[in-house]
Amino acid sequence: MSQSITPIVEMRGICKRYGGVQALAEADLDIFTGEVHALVGDNAAGKSTLVKTLSGAVVKDAGTIRFDGREVHIDSPRAAKAFGIETVYQDLALADNLDVAANMFLGREIVGQGMMRPFLDIRCMEEEARKLLARLKINIPSIRQKVRSMSGGQRQSIAIARSVYFNAKVVILDEPTAALGVEETRKVYELVREMRSHGLAVLMISHNLNHVFENSDRITVLKTGRVVGTRRVAETSREEILRMIVTGTAEGHAQREPKAAAV
Repeated sequence: MSQSITPIVEMRGICKRYGGVQALAEADLDIFTGEVHALVGDNAAGKSTLVKTLSGAVVKDAGTIRFDGREVHIDSPRAAKAFGIETVYQDLALADNLDVAANMFLGREIVGQGMMRPFLDIRCMEEEARKLLARLKINIPSIRQKVRSMSGGQRQSIAIARSVYFNAKVVILDEPTAALGVEETRKVYELVREMRSHGLAVLMISHNLNHVFENSDRITVLKTGRVVGTRRVAETSREEILRMIVTGTAEGHAQREPKAAAV
Protein backbone atom coordinates (compact mmCIF):
# COMPACT_ATOMS: atom_id res chain seq x y z
CA MET A 1 0.00 0.00 0.00
CA SER A 2 1.30 3.48 -0.91
CA GLN A 3 2.55 5.68 1.85
CA SER A 4 0.47 8.76 2.61
CA ILE A 5 1.83 12.24 1.92
CA THR A 6 0.66 13.85 5.18
CA PRO A 7 1.86 12.39 8.52
CA ILE A 8 -0.80 10.75 10.65
CA VAL A 9 1.34 11.69 13.69
CA GLU A 10 3.47 14.82 14.03
CA MET A 11 5.46 15.23 17.24
CA ARG A 12 7.23 18.55 17.64
CA GLY A 13 9.59 19.79 20.33
CA ILE A 14 8.78 16.96 22.75
CA CYS A 15 10.53 17.41 26.09
CA LYS A 16 10.51 15.21 29.18
CA ARG A 17 12.61 15.50 32.30
CA TYR A 18 12.91 13.13 35.25
CA GLY A 19 14.46 15.19 38.02
CA GLY A 20 17.91 16.12 36.77
CA VAL A 21 17.75 13.80 33.76
CA GLN A 22 16.60 15.22 30.42
CA ALA A 23 15.01 12.13 28.85
CA LEU A 24 13.79 14.00 25.77
CA ALA A 25 14.94 17.37 24.47
CA GLU A 26 13.06 19.06 21.60
CA ALA A 27 12.38 15.73 19.89
CA ASP A 28 10.56 15.76 16.53
CA LEU A 29 9.01 12.74 14.82
CA ASP A 30 6.66 12.18 11.88
CA ILE A 31 4.82 8.91 11.31
CA PHE A 32 3.01 8.06 8.08
CA THR A 33 0.33 5.51 7.32
CA GLY A 34 1.49 2.54 5.31
CA GLU A 35 5.02 2.62 6.66
CA VAL A 36 7.19 0.85 9.21
CA HIS A 37 9.22 3.45 11.07
CA ALA A 38 12.06 2.24 13.30
CA LEU A 39 13.49 4.05 16.32
CA VAL A 40 17.10 3.16 17.07
CA GLY A 41 19.77 4.31 19.50
CA ASP A 42 21.79 3.24 22.50
CA ASN A 43 20.27 2.59 25.90
CA ALA A 44 18.91 5.80 27.47
CA ALA A 45 18.69 7.41 24.03
CA GLY A 46 15.06 8.35 24.67
CA LYS A 47 13.33 5.81 22.43
CA SER A 48 11.05 4.35 25.09
CA THR A 49 10.19 7.76 26.53
CA LEU A 50 9.24 9.03 23.08
CA VAL A 51 6.89 6.14 22.32
CA LYS A 52 5.46 6.24 25.84
CA THR A 53 4.66 9.91 25.28
CA LEU A 54 2.71 8.95 22.16
CA SER A 55 1.03 5.98 23.87
CA GLY A 56 -0.05 8.05 26.87
CA ALA A 57 2.05 6.15 29.40
CA VAL A 58 4.17 9.29 29.94
CA VAL A 59 2.92 12.88 29.88
CA LYS A 60 5.29 15.25 28.09
CA ASP A 61 6.58 18.41 29.76
CA ALA A 62 6.54 20.45 26.54
CA GLY A 63 5.92 20.15 22.83
CA THR A 64 2.92 19.33 20.62
CA ILE A 65 1.40 16.23 19.11
CA ARG A 66 -0.81 16.39 16.04
CA PHE A 67 -2.90 13.40 14.99
CA ASP A 68 -4.62 13.31 11.60
CA GLY A 69 -3.84 16.99 11.17
CA ARG A 70 -5.14 18.35 14.46
CA GLU A 71 -3.39 19.02 17.75
CA VAL A 72 -4.29 16.52 20.46
CA HIS A 73 -3.59 16.06 24.15
CA ILE A 74 -2.59 12.51 25.07
CA ASP A 75 -2.42 12.19 28.84
CA SER A 76 -3.27 8.51 29.31
CA PRO A 77 -3.26 5.17 27.45
CA ARG A 78 -7.04 5.44 27.25
CA ALA A 79 -6.73 8.75 25.41
CA ALA A 80 -4.19 7.25 22.99
CA LYS A 81 -6.43 4.26 22.29
CA ALA A 82 -9.34 6.60 21.57
CA PHE A 83 -7.30 8.07 18.71
CA GLY A 84 -6.37 4.62 17.41
CA ILE A 85 -2.87 4.41 18.90
CA GLU A 86 -2.18 0.93 20.24
CA THR A 87 0.99 -0.31 21.94
CA VAL A 88 2.48 -3.79 22.26
CA TYR A 89 5.11 -3.80 25.02
CA GLN A 90 7.76 -6.45 25.55
CA ASP A 91 5.79 -8.14 28.34
CA LEU A 92 2.79 -8.45 25.93
CA ALA A 93 0.27 -8.24 28.83
CA LEU A 94 -1.32 -11.57 27.96
CA ALA A 95 -3.20 -13.79 30.41
CA ASP A 96 -1.62 -17.25 30.25
CA ASN A 97 -4.69 -19.01 31.60
CA LEU A 98 -7.00 -17.65 28.89
CA ASP A 99 -7.40 -18.71 25.27
CA VAL A 100 -6.76 -16.72 22.10
CA ALA A 101 -10.16 -15.04 21.81
CA ALA A 102 -10.33 -14.17 25.51
CA ASN A 103 -6.91 -12.53 25.33
CA MET A 104 -7.73 -10.57 22.21
CA PHE A 105 -10.78 -9.03 23.89
CA LEU A 106 -9.35 -8.84 27.41
CA GLY A 107 -10.75 -5.71 29.05
CA ARG A 108 -12.88 -4.93 26.00
CA GLU A 109 -15.11 -7.99 25.89
CA ILE A 110 -18.13 -8.19 23.60
CA VAL A 111 -21.28 -8.28 25.71
CA GLY A 112 -24.62 -9.61 24.48
CA GLN A 113 -28.03 -8.79 25.91
CA GLY A 114 -29.90 -11.80 27.27
CA MET A 115 -33.51 -12.01 28.39
CA MET A 116 -32.57 -11.62 32.03
CA ARG A 117 -29.13 -9.98 32.02
CA PRO A 118 -26.08 -9.20 29.83
CA PHE A 119 -23.64 -12.01 29.03
CA LEU A 120 -20.19 -12.43 27.51
CA ASP A 121 -20.72 -13.26 23.84
CA ILE A 122 -17.99 -15.88 23.57
CA ARG A 123 -19.18 -17.15 20.20
CA CYS A 124 -19.00 -13.66 18.70
CA MET A 125 -15.53 -13.03 20.15
CA GLU A 126 -14.26 -16.33 18.77
CA GLU A 127 -15.65 -15.57 15.32
CA GLU A 128 -14.16 -12.08 15.31
CA ALA A 129 -10.81 -13.49 16.44
CA ARG A 130 -10.85 -16.06 13.61
CA LYS A 131 -11.58 -13.36 11.03
CA LEU A 132 -8.80 -11.11 12.25
CA LEU A 133 -6.21 -13.89 12.42
CA ALA A 134 -7.13 -14.89 8.87
CA ARG A 135 -6.89 -11.29 7.63
CA LEU A 136 -3.45 -10.89 9.17
CA LYS A 137 -2.39 -14.37 8.00
CA ILE A 138 -1.67 -15.56 11.54
CA ASN A 139 -1.70 -19.33 11.82
CA ILE A 140 -2.93 -20.55 15.22
CA PRO A 141 -3.98 -24.23 15.53
CA SER A 142 -7.04 -23.49 17.66
CA ILE A 143 -8.77 -20.31 18.72
CA ARG A 144 -9.44 -22.00 22.05
CA GLN A 145 -5.79 -22.81 22.75
CA LYS A 146 -4.49 -21.42 26.03
CA VAL A 147 -1.80 -18.79 25.59
CA ARG A 148 0.49 -20.54 28.10
CA SER A 149 1.00 -23.40 25.62
CA MET A 150 2.02 -21.13 22.72
CA SER A 151 5.44 -20.28 21.39
CA GLY A 152 6.92 -16.82 21.86
CA GLY A 153 6.19 -15.93 18.24
CA GLN A 154 2.56 -17.01 18.53
CA ARG A 155 2.14 -15.00 21.72
CA GLN A 156 3.62 -11.92 20.04
CA SER A 157 1.25 -12.40 17.10
CA ILE A 158 -1.77 -12.57 19.40
CA ALA A 159 -0.70 -9.38 21.19
CA ILE A 160 -0.23 -7.58 17.87
CA ALA A 161 -3.56 -8.87 16.51
CA ARG A 162 -5.30 -7.60 19.65
CA SER A 163 -3.86 -4.13 19.05
CA VAL A 164 -5.05 -4.11 15.44
CA TYR A 165 -8.64 -5.17 16.08
CA PHE A 166 -9.84 -2.06 17.88
CA ASN A 167 -9.63 0.33 14.91
CA ALA A 168 -5.91 0.92 15.31
CA LYS A 169 -4.30 3.47 13.02
CA VAL A 170 -0.87 3.47 14.63
CA VAL A 171 0.70 0.40 16.25
CA ILE A 172 3.75 0.82 18.48
CA LEU A 173 5.98 -2.23 18.89
CA ASP A 174 8.62 -2.27 21.63
CA GLU A 175 11.36 -4.75 20.63
CA PRO A 176 8.83 -7.11 18.98
CA THR A 177 11.29 -9.96 18.44
CA ALA A 178 13.31 -9.80 21.67
CA ALA A 179 14.22 -13.34 22.81
CA LEU A 180 12.58 -14.97 19.77
CA GLY A 181 14.25 -17.58 17.58
CA VAL A 182 15.07 -17.08 13.90
CA GLU A 183 11.90 -18.64 12.51
CA GLU A 184 9.61 -16.96 15.02
CA THR A 185 11.28 -13.63 14.30
CA ARG A 186 10.66 -14.13 10.58
CA LYS A 187 6.97 -14.77 11.19
CA VAL A 188 6.57 -11.72 13.41
CA TYR A 189 8.10 -9.48 10.74
CA GLU A 190 5.82 -11.05 8.15
CA LEU A 191 2.98 -9.86 10.37
CA VAL A 192 4.53 -6.38 10.62
CA ARG A 193 4.68 -6.14 6.83
CA GLU A 194 1.10 -7.41 6.62
CA MET A 195 -0.02 -4.58 8.91
CA ARG A 196 1.76 -2.12 6.65
CA SER A 197 -0.01 -3.55 3.61
CA HIS A 198 -3.34 -2.90 5.36
CA GLY A 199 -2.46 0.79 5.69
CA LEU A 200 -1.40 0.87 9.33
CA ALA A 201 1.44 3.01 10.59
CA VAL A 202 3.92 0.91 12.56
CA LEU A 203 6.40 2.54 14.95
CA MET A 204 8.99 0.05 16.13
CA ILE A 205 11.82 0.16 18.66
CA SER A 206 14.63 -2.20 17.81
CA HIS A 207 18.30 -2.72 18.63
CA ASN A 208 18.85 -5.09 15.71
CA LEU A 209 19.92 -3.08 12.67
CA ASN A 210 19.69 -6.10 10.39
CA HIS A 211 16.01 -6.44 11.25
CA VAL A 212 15.52 -2.69 10.92
CA PHE A 213 17.00 -2.56 7.42
CA GLU A 214 15.11 -5.64 6.28
CA ASN A 215 11.69 -4.56 7.54
CA SER A 216 11.53 -0.77 7.90
CA ASP A 217 10.87 2.09 5.50
CA ARG A 218 12.43 4.86 7.59
CA ILE A 219 14.78 5.02 10.56
CA THR A 220 15.01 7.71 13.22
CA VAL A 221 18.14 7.80 15.38
CA LEU A 222 18.06 9.17 18.94
CA LYS A 223 20.91 9.90 21.31
CA THR A 224 20.67 11.27 24.85
CA GLY A 225 17.10 12.41 24.32
CA ARG A 226 17.65 14.19 21.03
CA VAL A 227 16.69 13.18 17.50
CA VAL A 228 19.89 12.92 15.50
CA GLY A 229 18.13 12.47 12.18
CA THR A 230 15.73 10.43 10.07
CA ARG A 231 16.72 8.43 7.00
CA ARG A 232 14.86 6.43 4.39
CA VAL A 233 16.21 2.89 4.39
CA ALA A 234 16.61 2.95 0.61
CA GLU A 235 18.86 6.03 0.87
CA THR A 236 21.13 5.17 3.76
CA SER A 237 23.44 2.42 4.98
CA ARG A 238 24.18 0.56 8.17
CA GLU A 239 27.44 2.47 8.37
CA GLU A 240 25.68 5.83 8.33
CA ILE A 241 23.10 4.78 10.92
CA LEU A 242 25.80 3.33 13.19
CA ARG A 243 27.81 6.53 12.87
CA MET A 244 24.75 8.57 13.86
CA ILE A 245 24.11 6.30 16.86
CA VAL A 246 27.71 6.51 18.07
CA THR A 247 28.54 10.15 17.35
CA GLY A 248 25.09 11.70 17.81
CA THR A 249 25.56 13.79 14.67
CA ALA A 250 24.06 13.61 11.20
CA GLU A 251 27.21 15.05 9.61
CA GLY A 252 25.49 18.16 8.37
CA HIS A 253 22.66 16.44 6.53
CA ALA A 254 19.15 17.77 7.11
CA GLN A 255 16.44 15.34 8.11
CA ARG A 256 15.19 13.70 4.94
CA GLU A 257 11.46 13.79 4.59
CA PRO A 258 9.66 11.05 2.66
CA LYS A 259 8.80 11.79 -0.93
CA ALA A 260 5.21 11.70 -2.12
CA ALA A 261 4.28 8.18 -3.14
CA ALA A 262 3.82 7.51 -6.82
CA VAL A 263 0.22 7.03 -7.86
